[in-house]
Amino acid sequence: QVQLVESGGGSVQAGGSLRLSCAVSGYTYDIYCMAWFRQAPGKEREGVAYITSGGTTIYADSVKGRFAISRDNDKNTLYLQMNTLKPEDTAMYYCAARSGRMCSLNPSIFTYWGQGTQVTVSS
Repeated sequence: QVQLVESGGGSVQAGGSLRLSCAVSGYTYDIYCMAWFRQAPGKEREGVAYITSGGTTIYADSVKGRFAISRDNDKNTLYLQMNTLKPEDTAMYYCAARSGRMCSLNPSIFTYWGQGTQVTVSS
């Protein structure tokens, strides 16, 4: 089993920055893909970015150039640096993880999920 705990959410004004963290514990040895998702009220969960154990990253078009995903394997922590935040970035943010050699921004492939952390961006 793998446990994921997010932190770092909060309220900021447009143009501001936040860094989300996701602490990973449990049987982490075969975790290959980790990702951030977000879900706004009344909307479907959408992929924000993923990173593989080898360091390959992919971003949603809506966050390219503003967000950066990274992972510290020694600390078992996933990060999401969010800059130049916009009101449309307001959502609950979730980290997710999966084993196996596949990675994408499709939420259905992920096995493990955190409880989420709220990000609110005001104009």
